[in-house]
Amino acid sequence: MEAVITVIALLFLLFVVLGAYATVKVIGAAKRGVDRTISQARRTVEDTTLRAKTITQPGPAGEIAQLRLTLRTSMRATQDALHSGVVEDESLKESLGLFERLSVHGRELDDELRRLESEPDKRTLSSRLPELRERTERITQSADSLRWAARDRARRFAADDLDSLSEQIDVEAGALRHWTTEPGPTASWPEAPVPDMATSSGQTWPEPPQSRPADEPPPSAITPPVQRPTYPWQKKPRPESTT
Repeated sequence: MEAVITVIALLFLLFVVLGAYATVKVIGAAKRGVDRTISQARRTVEDTTLRAKTITQPGPAGEIAQLRLTLRTSMRATQDALHSGVVEDESLKESLGLFERLSVHGRELDDELRRLESEPDKRTLSSRLPELRERTERITQSADSLRWAARDRARRFAADDLDSLSEQIDVEAGALRHWTTEPGPTASWPEAPVPDMATSSGQTWPEPPQSRPADEPPPSAITPPVQRPTYPWQKKPRPESTT
């Protein structure tokens, strides 16, 4: 009895632990989903604000906003391309590592540009713009190079796979069209059995008429009348009257 109680207690404890683990996993997944949604919403708001500043704030402030928008757009597109490509192509892990190193410089530049947005000294901003423009261009060019290289690699793999598939389909299509033209066996009617005249009791067909000699007259279809002999007691035929 004590063993049964112990087993039941262990099962109950196991169910409690599994339930707690499942609850933690669900809460963690929900929290990550919420964080992801919040991050996406924050990025959308920031990008919209930067686009508005590039239009409403001419001069150095508007150009700084344009540099931030260009930097963020390029880095985000490269990150998405590499993370989606490394799932199918593990050789992109090295490229992803290089991008992480490049992201450090990109985040530093983005933070610096954010601080300069509220700089009231326009002369200082104007003097810093050439250097900031050059750094932004170098980082975005490197990010774009990684992104387009990854896309070209994926497109090349897809083209090679399509070429191989097309060759296999051509071979299979040729095999399907290669049929033999040798004539097959023709069907023949079986020979009729020779009837046994001694034992056959069924209907027999008459033999065809044999050919006659050329000097033999053909038989007449109607027998000619035979002249009957006359007897004395028979009356002579009476001539018909002419009146």
